[in-house]
Amino acid sequence: MYDLIVRSGTIVDGTGARSSVGDIGVKDGRIAHVGGRIDVDAVEVIDATGRLVTPGFVDIHTHYDGQVTWDPLLEPSTLHGVTTLVMGNCGVGFAPVRPGSEAWLIQLMEGVEDIPGSALSEGMKWGWESFAEYLDVLDRTSLSIDVGTQVPHGAVRGYVMGDRGARNEVATADDIAAMRDIVRDAIEAGALGFSTSRTLAHRAKDGLPVPGTFADEAELFGIGDALRDAGAGIFELVPLGAVGEDLDAPMREVDLMSRLAAHTALPVTL
Repeated sequence: MYDLIVRSGTIVDGTGARSSVGDIGVKDGRIAHVGGRIDVDAVEVIDATGRLVTPGFVDIHTHYDGQVTWDPLLEPSTLHGVTTLVMGNCGVGFAPVRPGSEAWLIQLMEGVEDIPGSALSEGMKWGWESFAEYLDVLDRTSLSIDVGTQVPHGAVRGYVMGDRGARNEVATADDIAAMRDIVRDAIEAGALGFSTSRTLAHRAKDGLPVPGTFADEAELFGIGDALRDAGAGIFELVPLGAVGEDLDAPMREVDLMSRLAAHTALPVTL
């Protein structure tokens, strides 16, 4: 006997196989049968005739970093079949945060992603400083779907360098070492990776390019060392030239990403 049978749906199983009409059986919280006809009973039966039945979608690029603290349903993604989402993209997010700099991080997110700062200011429930503490807050939050997040360069740079980081000044060796330690600790605490933005299209609400836009190779590879040392994580970046602002940039960026992937022995995604 199954706990749940989804009956007579058009199954698209995600493997690349052709769709087929059949049943899906669930027992003890796991999918135990896919396809064909199930001739036993179930506690619950859902008639999926005429409906597609698919695995849940993983949305790898979202910006729910603030909304996740007040909206357990994480709409509208959940309305579209998303069962896992990844946030912390484009180098913007809300951890780590020095007490008193919350508004600065909000205006970064508002400028880059056009999420109203008023909604973030009124809706967000803070309660962390480090990235590990942010993950702890998410762990204690009842959410309708699974959530993963990356460490955002903007928040890390602002935390370590303050106004110098916001103004995109060159990071010193000490700055880079501090950023490396923060990112390594975050990866070890459960972050999926690190994200940064290099496109001139990404600007904070105050009009300044987001922190990290002009980070040199010493800074990027130094942060890459954090992933290499942790032995895990993805290095995500929005490359210069992504919106056509520099037509010669893409090949330089591909070269940079290739060398960065070789340096870390881990994936680089763009």
